[in-house]
Amino acid sequence: MVPFLILIVIVVAAFYFFSTKDKSKNSVAKDFVVDPLLLEKHVLFYAKLPPESKQQFEEDVKYFLGHVAVTGVDTDVEEVDRLLVASAAVIPIFYFTKWKYHNLREVLLYADAINMQFETSGNADRNILGMVGTGPYEGSMLLSRPALRLGFSNQSDKYNTAIHEFVHLIDKSDGDTDGIPENLLDKRYVLPWLNLIHEQMQKIAKGKSDISGYAYTNNAEFLAVTAEYFFERPELLEDKHPELYKILKQMFDTP
Repeated sequence: MVPFLILIVIVVAAFYFFSTKDKSKNSVAKDFVVDPLLLEKHVLFYAKLPPESKQQFEEDVKYFLGHVAVTGVDTDVEEVDRLLVASAAVIPIFYFTKWKYHNLREVLLYADAINMQFETSGNADRNILGMVGTGPYEGSMLLSRPALRLGFSNQSDKYNTAIHEFVHLIDKSDGDTDGIPENLLDKRYVLPWLNLIHEQMQKIAKGKSDISGYAYTNNAEFLAVTAEYFFERPELLEDKHPELYKILKQMFDTP
């Protein structure tokens, strides 16, 4: 009888914790004010949008922050950090008006790069700038705060760690992180996409491509790396890789 009562207490406590947590998130959605000036200054994607689309972007950012917690680990989370995390989430799915990140509850923002033990200091193996959580971290995303900021401050490179991880999350939404985002890619484009991945990987392996070598890791990383390139330097990607640019444009439904 006693173990049963203990179980009841645990269930009630868990229910209370998650219900109050959800209320806290909802209050953020009502109270958080999106600063257009900060977005204009730090998010080039937003700055290039026409006025009516900027309003939609701001609403999407606010919705995201009202449903996904951004929590600092050994670091403070500033307003600009929240806006950058939300922007990285919104950018890949901006033209999909009904898209929601149902597989994400919290973004953990770390003071620096981490290792597989989630340490941010005192270990030379700290080379993880971002990752989508699995196991006990399912429903979470882990990001390095410096990498988050660098991804948006350097507008001349092809890299954005946060966008990279959100593309992994989009890829994972169909059940498999395999580089084939079935929720974005029409079935008739799957085979051409796979052929294109194979073709581009061969060029990367031979040192005949400006795409990051990390894209050679597997299909999922190829998708995330080239999506970074697509959103960070679209004109350059179109110039150097027109076929790749075209299919990514179809995939992310950009005008």
